[in-house]
This record gives sequence, C-alpha cells and structure tokens, in this order.
Amino acid sequence: MTATPPPSIALAARILDALPQTQCTRCGYPDCAAYAQAIAQEKVGINQCPPGGAQGIGRLAAITGHAVTPLNPQFGVEGRRSVVFIDEEWCIGCTLCIEACPTDAIYGTNKRMHGVIEEFCTGCELCLPVCPVDCILLEPAHDNAASVAPPTGWDAWSDEQAQTARTRYAAAQSRRAESAQSKRAAKAQEAEDKLADLSAHSRITDPIELARKKTMIEAAMARARQR
Repeated sequence: MTATPPPSIALAARILDALPQTQCTRCGYPDCAAYAQAIAQEKVGINQCPPGGAQGIGRLAAITGHAVTPLNPQFGVEGRRSVVFIDEEWCIGCTLCIEACPTDAIYGTNKRMHGVIEEFCTGCELCLPVCPVDCILLEPAHDNAASVAPPTGWDAWSDEQAQTARTRYAAAQSRRAESAQSKRAAKAQEAEDKLADLSAHSRITDPIELARKKTMIEAAMARARQR
C-alpha cells in the first residue's frame, strides 16, 4: 500500500504544479519548489510570483483557500515574456551564464562564444548579472513581440512551456549535482594519492613532523567524509 504524503507535502506539490516554473527566484526563494513549500507551510503569501501574474495568484488562491491579493511590487511586476540573446562580438566565453541558467538554455564552451536556445529560455534573467562584459540582451519573446497589447503572466506562458522548463530544471540540477560529486571524488582521490606518498609532496623532511602532518591530514579527511 502506498503511504499517503503529509498534508503540507501534498499541498506543496499542488502549489508547485500551479507555478510557472521559470525558476527566476524573484519570489525570494531559490526555485519554484522552495516557494511552493513556503506557501504550504504558511510562511509567505501567494502574491510573490511576477511571472505568474494575477492569473497565477488566482490559481494559488483556488488551491490554498487564501484571498486573492494584488501582486506584491516588492517582488516585481507582471510583464510580457522575454528571452535573452548573447552578443557574439562581446562574448568572451567565460561560461558564467551557462552555470547560472536554470534550464540549460545556454550552450557553449570555455573561451568560445555562447548561444541561447530560445524555446528553452524562461526569461528568468539570472544570466544578466553574472556576465562580466554585459553582452546578454533581454528582448521580447518572438511570439508576442509584434502584439499591440502583448500578453503577460500566464497568458504569455503555457502549461506546456512550464512543464518543459520544470523538466529541464530537474535535469540541470541532477547533472550539476553529479558533476559536483564527480569533482569532489576526484579531489578526494588526488588527496589520497598525495597522502600515500606525503614525503614526495611536502617540503617537510623531518620524519616525526611528517608523521604528525599525515595524522592531521587523515583526521581532516575523515571529518570531510563524515560531512
């Protein structure tokens, strides 16, 4: 028999399903899931998501039973959907924007010009502040650029786009976690190799001092493994 999740977890899941999944952090939380959890735990209001706009607040009100309130301007304003473009004449290939993008919508390699996969860009703007040469431009998405009164909030963002962004964010998080774990494992192995022949990697020549140093390093590595 499948266990029934606690009410707060089930509520958080329903709230998360109603969020636009742009992962923009404008709500004050690191991602949509964290904001959903905070709402479920009655820590914050339902009016902190600019990408969802007024319609998004209505969705959350229907799920939580909270009253509909205007979007809190402290967290931004409801606007048309935008995407980013990279000016190839200025891009230095630093990869900082790639690391900042929550949905892996930016591609490129170190010291090579980067590009943006427009259909996967959520307009989160997280890449803008990290660019050291200010070569990333924010422009209206093509599907509403010519509109006299461009759609905003959920009118400019579909459930399908939200699901795609959510899937890509989860994949990006998983990939980055695996990469970080791999780097930690490589560094740990490097430390183990040096420790195995510490005399060859140290300026210390006194055997007693070298043994004391090795004991200290082993203790530090043991604490790191426990963490």
